[in-house]
Amino acid sequence: MKWLNELTRLFQTDYPIVQAPMLGVTTPAMVAAAADSGCLGSLAVGGLSPQRTAELIRSTRTLTARPFAVNLFVYEIPPATEATEAAKMRTWLRHLAAEHGLAYDDKPVSAFTHYSYREQLPVLAAEGITQVSFTFGMMDDEALDFCRKQGMVLTGTATSVAEAQALEAKGVAVIVAQGIEAGGHRGAFLEPERLPEVGSFALIPQIADAVRCPVIAAGGIKDGRTLRAAMMLGAAGFQIGSALVASDESLAVPAYKQTLQAAKDTDSCLTRAFSGRWARGLRNTFMEQLDQAGLTVPAYPYQNSLTTAFRAAAQQKDDARWFNLWAGQSAGGAELLPVSVILQRIIKEAEALA
Repeated sequence: MKWLNELTRLFQTDYPIVQAPMLGVTTPAMVAAAADSGCLGSLAVGGLSPQRTAELIRSTRTLTARPFAVNLFVYEIPPATEATEAAKMRTWLRHLAAEHGLAYDDKPVSAFTHYSYREQLPVLAAEGITQVSFTFGMMDDEALDFCRKQGMVLTGTATSVAEAQALEAKGVAVIVAQGIEAGGHRGAFLEPERLPEVGSFALIPQIADAVRCPVIAAGGIKDGRTLRAAMMLGAAGFQIGSALVASDESLAVPAYKQTLQAAKDTDSCLTRAFSGRWARGLRNTFMEQLDQAGLTVPAYPYQNSLTTAFRAAAQQKDDARWFNLWAGQSAGGAELLPVSVILQRIIKEAEALA
């Protein structure tokens, strides 16, 4: 099987396989393991401070000499106003935390600090990062010019053909086609009132036909069969996320990993409950009770900030009822193995089908 292509040249990897950037799950060890396996490791730093961004890049560098990507959240932070819905959400979270013995940091949305990707880009440049991926939106022209001058290879996320064409029109080198099956946050940015819900089987070939740049398939890639299917549909690369959440290098707590192992194809759904932005995860009690409460969920990143301490407390107690379990539709049976073993299994399975 021929692995080398335009993506392996751009990424300086042995395989056109990308370890998905999963904020809250990805660690420097996961990124390094993927890189040392000949794939592109992706360090998730979306919304983190410039200082923390630099720390994570340097930590990763101590573990691998191979190239890796850094992933940013690209969006405009809305004004922080203590709207009625935010106040009601704080009250609901406070009562829920008290009822279940969980810590809750009760602050107004105006008290949280949110960092823009524009503050992180100089850090990436100073650290010599040349592979930059982003999701949630489109970099502004000034940021795009900055990245080009630094020699950065840009990878953007599209959930529709129109988004892929918009990215290519701005000179983005690589496009991730994120099918609706994919776990975690949706990368949609052109149609905020109507979320694109196109499956990978339909999305990959349509994007591949509509753009000239290489396309990476994301959503449902978990073994050799799914990788080969994406290749036949026109994908030049393959992003693997949910299959790595239960890995040895993951930050996921034991209850999260166990829930993934037992998950069925119908156990995940789209929700705004935890962050205020649409994301796919396994259903749990928090999602059900928030739906029953009938509250308006504040927009991202404010809902994300309001629930952060609550979710962290639930993770410390290893109680999967109360924190986000981001996962795709193919997440069931996630393996409790090293990242390198999981990736090599997928590679060998794909080669056996060649």
